[in-house]
Amino acid sequence: MRAILAQPRGFCAGVVRAIEIVERALALHGAPVYVRHEIVHNRHVVEKLRSKGAIFVDELSDIPAGAMTIFSAHGVARAVEEEAAKRGLPVIDATCPLVTKVHNQGRRYVTAGRTIVLIGHAGHAEVEGTIGQIDAPVHLVSTPADVATLPIDRSTPIAYVTQTTLSVDDTRSVIAALHEAFEDVAGPDIADICYATQNRQSAVRDLCRVADMLIVVGAENSSNSSRLREIGVELGLPSYLVADGDGIDPAWFEGVSAVGLTAGASAPDELIEHVIAAMRRLGPVEVSALDGVEEKIEFALPRELRDAAMARRAAADC
Repeated sequence: MRAILAQPRGFCAGVVRAIEIVERALALHGAPVYVRHEIVHNRHVVEKLRSKGAIFVDELSDIPAGAMTIFSAHGVARAVEEEAAKRGLPVIDATCPLVTKVHNQGRRYVTAGRTIVLIGHAGHAEVEGTIGQIDAPVHLVSTPADVATLPIDRSTPIAYVTQTTLSVDDTRSVIAALHEAFEDVAGPDIADICYATQNRQSAVRDLCRVADMLIVVGAENSSNSSRLREIGVELGLPSYLVADGDGIDPAWFEGVSAVGLTAGASAPDELIEHVIAAMRRLGPVEVSALDGVEEKIEFALPRELRDAAMARRAAADC
């Protein structure tokens, strides 16, 4: 059996940055540090950080006074930031820079006098944070059908922003519906869509051309991982989402000679290896990788962690 790996797959720069923020905060301040919500949507990542001293909580009220606090990569509403400041909690913000960019875009559109439409999934942590970062009403839509129900006059100038875990392909039909429903529509350039989401979805489409089955490694509550599996289904392949190798079913592999493997943006490479090891218990596996985009993007750490690292190096040099 052949296991063909998508390129790119797994961690994106925003996730790498968020995890490093927690690890550096632990090294700098010691355990425990408190993280509001899962730092990223992956149980294995969360458990590894928990074993090092990170404590994950749902609300700021669960954090003791004065405890080091980290906001997750998905971002938080301004009300959460204000509550943390009111309680005097020392905060490190691990919000992905691309999510912050969406927040800033939304604010600029409001300043320009436009009504905001957010394309995303209700209940997702990033969506809740984005709505809470824009000081104006935000109308949430997920499908073209949602656009038809918007309580906005056709002549009203509108602008749309999107959840970063949605790709150009995911949003195209909704954006088209907005242009059809309203006379004056503005929105970000395609280049502003999250590169990692688009790259991983494009890679899965390439993968499905050469595979008989698709396995996506990621968490069930990971929006981008679920979407990768959905693409496989849309292209006619048996497609499965697993957290790790323990989630595979030997029955899936009957009559299959080429298995496509990828991972969501919050899943580490070691989980892909865990799936391959589980496949090898069923028989010999030859592993190869498709050619694809090589991502070289890196996001800077928050200033307080960069300054602390510089101070440590200076002290060591002395």
